[in-house]
Amino acid sequence: MVLETLGWLLLVVGIAALVLPGPGLLGVFAGLALLSQQYDWAERRTEPVKRRALQAAAEGVETWVRIIASLAGAVALAACGVLWILKPPAPVWFPLSDTWWLPGGVWTGVTQVVSAFIAVGLIVYSYRKFHGHPEEVAKVRHAVDEADADAKEAVKRDVHRAS
Repeated sequence: MVLETLGWLLLVVGIAALVLPGPGLLGVFAGLALLSQQYDWAERRTEPVKRRALQAAAEGVETWVRIIASLAGAVALAACGVLWILKPPAPVWFPLSDTWWLPGGVWTGVTQVVSAFIAVGLIVYSYRKFHGHPEEVAKVRHAVDEADADAKEAVKRDVHRAS
């Protein structure tokens, strides 16, 4: 029950992190990996999400512009986290009540700093695995293309069975 709860939590947090700062695909993959122990639907989706996460990692270090932008984003996220942890008083230009200045408190800052460290770790991993290794990038792209083709075939079979 603990693993299932953790799996659902990681899945929800991962989905949220797809649009918020954080390693979204990693969270979705981790959640699905745990849930795949209990649910067939999660097991079927684990490998495609893993492949997409690896493809995103490879694409994220294709150029120096992307690498620098990713690192700058991680540094900015860490800086925001430190700001939240220190919680300076609201500036005079802040139009809302002081209670709305940096909501969430210290733990919001801690999660931002932790997310920044995870992001840097993932950037370093991606750089070491994919940057300057076109054969690794080609393997990932081939696996994603193969999975896409398999998924299209499965949809065609399901539509054919339904009609």
